[in-house]
Amino acid sequence: MDMWVLCFFSLYGVLHGQEHPSSPSVEDCCQDGRNRALEGPDCTVLPLIASSHICRIAQEQCCSAAAGNTLCTSGISLAKKHGVCVLPFTNQDPFETKTTKMCCDCCLLGLLSASRVNGCGLALHVGQQCLETAQACCGEIRPEHNNTAAETLAQTEGTHLPSDPLKDQCKGSTKCSHWCVGKDTCACFVGYELQPDQQTCSDINECLEGTHNCATGQICINTEGSFRCQRNTNCGTGYELTDTNTCLDIDECAMGTHNCGMEFECRNRAGSFRCHPREPCGDGYIQDAVGTCIDINECLTQSNLCQPGQTCINTVGSYTCRRYSVICGHGYHLSEDGSHCEDVDECLLEGACKGHDCVNLLGSFRCECRPGFIFHSVIRLCEDVNECRHYTGRLCAHKCENTEGSYMCSCTKGFKLASDNRDCEDVNECEKTPCSQECANVYGSYQCYCRRGYQLSDIDGLTCEDIDECALPTGGHVCSYLCSNTPGSFLCTCPPMGYTLAPNGRTCHDVDECLAGSHTCKATEKCVNIQGGFRCLSLECPPNFRQAAERRCERIACELTPDPSCLTLPLRISFYNITFPTNVPVPADVFRMGPSNSVPGDNVQLDIVAGDPDSIFSAQRQGNGGVITLQSALSEPRDFLLTVEMKLTRYGTAFLYVAKIAVFISSEKPILPGLPF
Repeated sequence: MDMWVLCFFSLYGVLHGQEHPSSPSVEDCCQDGRNRALEGPDCTVLPLIASSHICRIAQEQCCSAAAGNTLCTSGISLAKKHGVCVLPFTNQDPFETKTTKMCCDCCLLGLLSASRVNGCGLALHVGQQCLETAQACCGEIRPEHNNTAAETLAQTEGTHLPSDPLKDQCKGSTKCSHWCVGKDTCACFVGYELQPDQQTCSDINECLEGTHNCATGQICINTEGSFRCQRNTNCGTGYELTDTNTCLDIDECAMGTHNCGMEFECRNRAGSFRCHPREPCGDGYIQDAVGTCIDINECLTQSNLCQPGQTCINTVGSYTCRRYSVICGHGYHLSEDGSHCEDVDECLLEGACKGHDCVNLLGSFRCECRPGFIFHSVIRLCEDVNECRHYTGRLCAHKCENTEGSYMCSCTKGFKLASDNRDCEDVNECEKTPCSQECANVYGSYQCYCRRGYQLSDIDGLTCEDIDECALPTGGHVCSYLCSNTPGSFLCTCPPMGYTLAPNGRTCHDVDECLAGSHTCKATEKCVNIQGGFRCLSLECPPNFRQAAERRCERIACELTPDPSCLTLPLRISFYNITFPTNVPVPADVFRMGPSNSVPGDNVQLDIVAGDPDSIFSAQRQGNGGVITLQSALSEPRDFLLTVEMKLTRYGTAFLYVAKIAVFISSEKPILPGLPF
């Protein structure tokens, strides 16, 4: 018997369960695969139920056949229900989508054949599964029955169905927005639904109604007549989103987007890539990022390379082991036989602690330092403790000076050391009378003071010198007139005439000669007091006038005098006197005049007709009267006798009034001798 026959009988025995009686039969394996297909269309990963390879084949093939039948049944249902094979864009496997669409398309071919006269005879060279699907759909539907799927396909292919009464009722119908399936009966394409008017078709929003099949991590986007699923997040680095809404690895090596150097070869990985050297380095070397071979220090990167008692020494590309040599550390010395190290007694050495107690230690020593010293562990000696630095401000009240093993306190100037040799007491320097006049002791020092009228010398700060108050920068304000210096003080005097010294001894007050009766005015004259003197004013009325009041002259009635010029004389002449000091800020209003009463429509005109040759003053109307204004500043005393005319026009009649104003401008303060008055 040849080898092929042996193999055939061996396979036959396996298929009938004769090889392993305890294993599941081939039929059981097939049934398990079909059951798995009902749970999900994925037959690529199936749990093993037996170790037999034949069982595995039966399990996978039966699962794929059952899954294909399920997908094909879905395609046939789609063709019979909607008459079109437009599948929504989903995340299904391309093989599953292709199988469903193939069965749908082949069923439509069978439905079309059923509508024709020649029956289900298809002379098309299609696959066996497609031909069987078409014949199955053709045998279920007869031409005389209403067939939406067949009719839709016939309209799409331009084929006319045989005439029947129901079809004739749809002839000429334009009411349906998609197609007519009977008398006044409309139908819609897949993805649409008929509106209440039974004619219009509107899109079905599968995303809102929840009829989509988008997976977790995807969002549903409605489209006209269908929907599509889109990833909610991006694919991440190293991946790109494909048209089928799946993440595809980017081959950086093929696209040339890697950054591997010339000495490296790019190898793609899922979501990334790796750079591998084209020529790997030898043992004991490692390649850096630019392809250079660098020596590996095995003594650092590896452990226990050498035997106990040996040390590792790195070499280029390798390493060596060397035996330890006996080396004694600090504080030890080699024994006489050179086999071990012995402790050194440093306390036996001369000057080990330099006068302090010495304590030997294993491999070292320690000094027991006297008070005021501390042991320095580095130089192994006793060092003086600087108490002033370590205890700043806690040992001495003022100054601390370090000494060998101790310290000493001292005081700053103005203090002396107390009995405890730490605190400082104030020294009363005034007991030695260092000042020429007054001395005041202060804490740590003293202060010299001078009596009034004296000042402390800038040279020694101890001697008091007389202050010349009259020569001070403010001397002009000490006395209002003359200042005479005296030891420790000063004396003020006033002009001999017109002033008297005030009780404060500094200010000169004006003497009112008119009030005191010390003036020289005549009985017919009026005394007017001014700063530092007086003036005599005559108040006699001119011809054709009579005195009507103390300072006023009125015109005599013109009927009583034969002089025709009487009518041009003013009705009244008034006398006034004003006085003010020099250096008054200008312009300044110094006198105001006007009618005693006012009437609506009055017109007042004011003019200075005499007594102001330099135009120092000005007259102008203001309100119902007028005002005399000082226009130019005067720095020296001066007298003016102004004649001011005021013309009042009332009810069309003009009246003239005259004011005699005596202006006396006096000095702001008494004038020093030799200056003009």
